[in-house]
Amino acid sequence: MSEGQVKEVLSDLIGFRTVSSESNLDCITYIKNYLDHLGAQTWVQPDQSGIKANLLATVGPSVPGGVLLSGHTDVVPVEGQSWSSDPWKAIERDQRIYGRGSTDMKGFLASMLVTASAASKRNLSRPIHLAFSYDEELGCLGAWPLADLIKEKLPDLPPAIVGEPTRGKVVSSHKGIVTFTTNVHGYSVHSSRVHEGVSAVTESARLISWLDDLMHSRAKTDVSRVFDPPFTTVHCGLISGGAAVNVVAPYCSFSTDVRSIEGQDPREYQALYERHINANVLPRIQAIHPSARIEVAFRSFTPGFDPVVDSAAEAVARQITGDNENRSVAYATEAGVFQNCGLSAIVCGPGDIAQAHQANEFIELSELQNSVAALERLIDVQSF
Repeated sequence: MSEGQVKEVLSDLIGFRTVSSESNLDCITYIKNYLDHLGAQTWVQPDQSGIKANLLATVGPSVPGGVLLSGHTDVVPVEGQSWSSDPWKAIERDQRIYGRGSTDMKGFLASMLVTASAASKRNLSRPIHLAFSYDEELGCLGAWPLADLIKEKLPDLPPAIVGEPTRGKVVSSHKGIVTFTTNVHGYSVHSSRVHEGVSAVTESARLISWLDDLMHSRAKTDVSRVFDPPFTTVHCGLISGGAAVNVVAPYCSFSTDVRSIEGQDPREYQALYERHINANVLPRIQAIHPSARIEVAFRSFTPGFDPVVDSAAEAVARQITGDNENRSVAYATEAGVFQNCGLSAIVCGPGDIAQAHQANEFIELSELQNSVAALERLIDVQSF
């Protein structure tokens, strides 16, 4: 592997402004052209809007076996962050490459492409598959149709290495996530007549407290063996509402994030919450005024990624990295989606998650080199 090659590819990838709110098609076109030049077989899967796409590729023979390398193309915004350099231009400094997505996760995408280049020059007995998704940062939205494409196009379901930043260490489980937004419609009156109104702000505060109490009560009985913190977390991160200090609030909206431990579906918490609203809250506020109402809007769901005994993907990752420790993380990845869709998966990639989404995001050159070295062992091993 040429160090210059992986740096050049990463620089190209950072240059594509693939924020989740924008198109990733220029980046997908670059990746497709790169792989087409290697003689790879490629499939592009547009989303419903036509402005984003997944890409699946195979290097080597179209036969059962092999491994799938997977990463997302989208990145988070840079607005509101203080960068020392242009976030859309790769800058090498102090043995690091700076730029948006360098760690999360275009460093791994560059490793994938350089590995594909090396593999294309060899007579492989088993294929190496590559998958590139959209909208991971919005709740792994592109991973679901991508899993369908994998099932449709590949001769079998290969073990998948999802290259999120783990510093090259093997991660075999993560929490599941559901997010939802609660819209509270109250009944507005002057604050001097508060007893005649329904304050959307007050009702939102009560609901947020109810969710917090639910978290703490369940934490006493539902304890994880692998996660820190060892319980399902329920968190309100956004809230907006009210009209004026002397007006009973007509409207309030807040968003909730639930991260569940192994063996739990985070959607169960949303279901409990909605039952509480229907049974206990709506009758009370509608007795004050019938127009008061509460809407709970689903936003996203990422299934948990649970440890699996004799996992094929874990065996491959440990073989190429030499890492034999057991690890879990609290953030979610596309590995949970793949596992839910029947693929064996593992999380392992270069970079430190502490750098993800930060200003002056960077990846160490040594980690980038180690990532390519590990993936290129797949070319030699050919026994997975």
